[in-house]
Amino acid sequence: MDEDEEVPDTDLREYYNPEHHILIEDAKRIKKDAALGEEIVFPIESKGDYGRIAAQTAKQVIMQKIREAEKTHLVSEFGAKEGEIVSGTVQRMERGNVFVDLGKASGLLPYEEQIPGERFSQGERVRAYLYRVEESPRGVFLRLSRSHPKFLEKLFESESPELASGAVVIKAIAREAGYRSKIAAEAKDAHIDPVGAMVGGRGVRVSTVMSELRGEKIDVIEYSADPKKFIEEALSPAKVLSIETNDEEKAAVVTVAEDQQSLAIGKGGQNVRLAAKLTGWRIDIKSNQGEELATGEVPAESKE
Repeated sequence: MDEDEEVPDTDLREYYNPEHHILIEDAKRIKKDAALGEEIVFPIESKGDYGRIAAQTAKQVIMQKIREAEKTHLVSEFGAKEGEIVSGTVQRMERGNVFVDLGKASGLLPYEEQIPGERFSQGERVRAYLYRVEESPRGVFLRLSRSHPKFLEKLFESESPELASGAVVIKAIAREAGYRSKIAAEAKDAHIDPVGAMVGGRGVRVSTVMSELRGEKIDVIEYSADPKKFIEEALSPAKVLSIETNDEEKAAVVTVAEDQQSLAIGKGGQNVRLAAKLTGWRIDIKSNQGEELATGEVPAESKE
């Protein structure tokens, strides 16, 4: 307000209401020639603690905005990496869970997502599959896995140019992490051998993947739309004599010779179990005398 303006000797704060405009009669008590719609500026009582309170409030707001910005950035950055392999170093281990430093954030590798028998040490470099980015009021949580079938697929993508380019595609994966896996691959180009593209010259590609998985055995087979041929391939390295299929029940009866029985069934029924999971068909193994030897059931999560 102007310095030569006459101001009543009163406490001006009683005329100031932050929630609505003051009335013209009240305004004229502050400034005699006040007009409707005019802005009136007047001093208020100064207090020494205004600066401290304002600074604390400003600090809280700024810190909150920084945390929100960091959270948004992490979700954006790692959200783009969801479904990919990430690499970091082991921070610590708690109750079997492994916390991995991924640079700008930490990832959690739960015990159930680890390969059985794996052991980690602090500072060790580790690769894992980022299968979920979770956003919560407490922050951003990155869920990692080394037992997920997709981890196996992504490892092969990094080793096989044909797979990375899409010339070869993986149609199905059956995995028992740490023990054995079966992969069905198909070539989009008739001139490409899908199994050779995955295995590599002298088995170098599949050996590299097996090394990352701590020696897990991997069978790579060629996918076929013909159920009988697909089942036969899935039971490899065993050789089968005959296959009878029931399309309605998606069940197959496979007859094998005596010297192929152990290969077809596998240790603890593992081979026939993985073959059933890979194909989506229930597989009954029988001897050439008709004796039932083993059955591979399709897991509930694999059924349509």
